[in-house]
Amino acid sequence: MTTSALDTQAPILPIAMIRALRPRQWAKNAVLLVPLLFAKGVLEKGLVFHALAAVAAFSLLASGVYVVNDWVDREKDRLHPEKRKRPIAAGHLNGTLALLLLVLCWGGAAGIGWYVGQGFLGVMGGYLVLQVLYTGALKKLVILDVMAIALGFIVRVVAGAVAINVEVSNWLFLCTLLGAVFLGFAKRRAELSSLEDMATAHRSNLADYSLPMIDQMMSISAASAILGYGLYTVSRETVERVGSDRLKFTVPLVVYAVFRYLFLVHKRGAGGAPEKVVLGDVALLATIALYLAVAAWALYV
Repeated sequence: MTTSALDTQAPILPIAMIRALRPRQWAKNAVLLVPLLFAKGVLEKGLVFHALAAVAAFSLLASGVYVVNDWVDREKDRLHPEKRKRPIAAGHLNGTLALLLLVLCWGGAAGIGWYVGQGFLGVMGGYLVLQVLYTGALKKLVILDVMAIALGFIVRVVAGAVAINVEVSNWLFLCTLLGAVFLGFAKRRAELSSLEDMATAHRSNLADYSLPMIDQMMSISAASAILGYGLYTVSRETVERVGSDRLKFTVPLVVYAVFRYLFLVHKRGAGGAPEKVVLGDVALLATIALYLAVAAWALYV
């Protein structure tokens, strides 16, 4: 460990511990609420409470995974311009405190998960197994690393559906997969372009990627996600369940959101942290808010 690799201005311990949980990334777990929205359960207090409890459980579970990953990757993270600021990589949290955080996170997640239901606990276990596989092997394998990230989002959607006892439609599965693959390749592109010659030292499989190849994969996955979502909104199954074809009016918003994300990736070097891109861009936040309003009108009015 070199002094240049560390953040010399150490925050107070409680703040460092909170930062190690990566609370900003909890935004990813909003995906668990998607089944609630499209199952028209937003107006049912019992379902809403279970769905929010599921989000809380997954947030704690994921934070525990982040702690493990940060401890395992602490040396490589010190080579990254942003990740070197994480509390563990910066030397602000030792192994004992990291272990304490892990126990608190996974203990809390298990307690909330038990309340939500045993089926939900099983999905949480599956997510944890996936993350262990990703940390141990999958993140080192080209393309499979992105597929594992996408599978993590699918597991979140399944968890959200299990929490409120509804089925996951084939369309929701497909759209989630394609959208998550797009975000995964955008993340790899950001790493490859920002780290340049240091990319392979931080993540070995980046040597197997190239910017033109990733750009092509992003284009394919983005186009597929838009097409999949568009077909979902006008499918007979959706129209019968919703009672109209009004969900099609959300398609332009989805198209704009994808194109805006591509703009941010290519012109502003974003994409390394999807939650940071979304929460930090006013145009994307406004689009999400408008999408939710139009979707609520289509589903509930």
